[in-house]
Amino acid sequence: MNMSDAWVLPLLPAAAFVVLALFGPYLPRKGDWLAILAIGAVFVLTFPIIADFTAALALEGEAFAGVANSIQWMEVPGHLELNFGVHVDGITIVMLVVVSFVALMVQVYSLGYMKGDARYGWYYAVISLFVASMLALVLADNFLLLYFSWELVGLCSYLLIGHYSHLRSAAEASKKAFITTRLGDVGLLIAIILLWRETGTLNIQDIIAAAQAGEVGREILTASVVLLFLGAMGKSAQFPFHVWLPDAMEGPTPVSALIHAATMVVAGVYLVARMLPLFELVAGGMEMVLAIGLMTTFLSATMGLVMTDIKRVIAYSTLNSLGLMFVALGVGSPAAAMLYLFTHAFFKALLFLGAGSVIHATERQDVSGLGGLWSKMPLTAITFGIGAFSMAGLPFLAGFWAKDEILVALLENKIAFAFVLLTLPLTAMYMMRVFVLTFLGEPKEPEAHEHAHEGPLTITVPLVLLAVLTLVTGFVVFDQVGRAMGFPGGIGDVIYLHGPHAFDFNVAVTLGSIALVATGLGAGWYAWVIRPELPASIMARLQPVHALFANEYYLNNVYQAIIDHVILAGARVVAWFDRNVVNDTGIDGAAYSTGFAAYVMKFQQTGKLPNYALAMVIGIVALAAVAFFKA
Repeated sequence: MNMSDAWVLPLLPAAAFVVLALFGPYLPRKGDWLAILAIGAVFVLTFPIIADFTAALALEGEAFAGVANSIQWMEVPGHLELNFGVHVDGITIVMLVVVSFVALMVQVYSLGYMKGDARYGWYYAVISLFVASMLALVLADNFLLLYFSWELVGLCSYLLIGHYSHLRSAAEASKKAFITTRLGDVGLLIAIILLWRETGTLNIQDIIAAAQAGEVGREILTASVVLLFLGAMGKSAQFPFHVWLPDAMEGPTPVSALIHAATMVVAGVYLVARMLPLFELVAGGMEMVLAIGLMTTFLSATMGLVMTDIKRVIAYSTLNSLGLMFVALGVGSPAAAMLYLFTHAFFKALLFLGAGSVIHATERQDVSGLGGLWSKMPLTAITFGIGAFSMAGLPFLAGFWAKDEILVALLENKIAFAFVLLTLPLTAMYMMRVFVLTFLGEPKEPEAHEHAHEGPLTITVPLVLLAVLTLVTGFVVFDQVGRAMGFPGGIGDVIYLHGPHAFDFNVAVTLGSIALVATGLGAGWYAWVIRPELPASIMARLQPVHALFANEYYLNNVYQAIIDHVILAGARVVAWFDRNVVNDTGIDGAAYSTGFAAYVMKFQQTGKLPNYALAMVIGIVALAAVAFFKA
């Protein structure tokens, strides 16, 4: 199997979805084995594609621009030609590895976590469609297939976040995610239409080439880039669309792992990385990406400090990571962004699945009711700790190398560099906080602690595998590791915008980031282990600040006020106009007019000859009068 055959990959989980949706209730174990078999096959088939990719890189070197394979779907001669196909390059390879492996781990993990669920078979069906949609999205060589897959990803996230639809909170969260991301999706659709009208093609590489050749008008290109980024902001939960992501924790925990690590939220990062040449052509395009990334990174770092729900804490760490990826893209470093996406997939999946192990064992997810779980769940504690400290940037875990690459890329932008440095100790502090409050100290609820236990192998094995990858995947930044894997060098020699580059190890940056991370970890240890009364004291003194962070800067309140007093008020005006003008007057009015005319006319038909004779006389007199006056 080679790169041209990559179109097979999304078909396997898509076929599993069709079978499970139609026949799942009649299959053994509701067909969970079929879903796992499909994604397992995708993961295995990814390796020959990677081998073919490395061979092409070795043969063509820097000239290699990817392999495309497409078929014609529809043609209107002289006007329109629509093709469906795949495009495989370095960015695609990273996404294939991330999506296939994390999805496999999530599905195996779900065997234990979702056991006994009332909609077990449907869960595996939608998970399969989710994975198929994401695979198609990252493989698409054209905007039509990409947008179709983009919308399927949104649909699947809606179904999975609202899996426990009998709970009002889950139903509301799924609607919130769907509607919020829909705002960005409209922008993406408009951008695709604009680019198609300007270039006459939907092929992504052809559109990029046309724009670089100056064949796209400046105004159209600028509008398209802004609207493309609007779509990316929605899917990747960037400010101000980030509000849906914390609420998405209402879905099953394995779903949270899949959404945060490998599918929906990284779709926006992938889109910007893929279309980055267009952003470079627009004045202020890169700065726009950088500014939004910085804003999201900073806000999430502060909000994560005060959350008590273990899943919401991790959700804010996802916002932090996504912001960093956009920061890297905003300074023109797709290698740093994709390295962080790659490593983040493993430690973020590890964090969510570790949290799921805690919830599965204790039926608690508020850290204020946990504590002391290390003695009962040492494997979960160790693996969760590896994920948490990788997120914090502790040397020499995967997250450390990824953050270091972003900091090096930011050296020429001092303001952005300072902003990111400021978030490092905050991130480290709240990751230490969630680890301490969950696994160390005395149990806060003895009953929950007494019943705590490690999960079955289907839960613990994915944790161990993800922990191992969190320990080692960051080293792909080094040329020696890349060459040992068959690549021409480290990740900078595989993914780049203008040309390959080797890993740049900056001692000052590294030492500075280590010092800041150590400061944050130390402050977290001091506040929640040595002096556990200190956080409550600080919270009491800084109540307005704590309320600001805990209420997510009141953005949800602002949005709700806009909905209640602007959108719904406008909707009432539109509804009145529709009912009274369009419906009652424009539509029903025509019918009423006809009825009224018929009602009036019926009095002209009396059936009496004298009446008809009188009418004729009146008519003759009227005509005579007209003729007389005209004469």
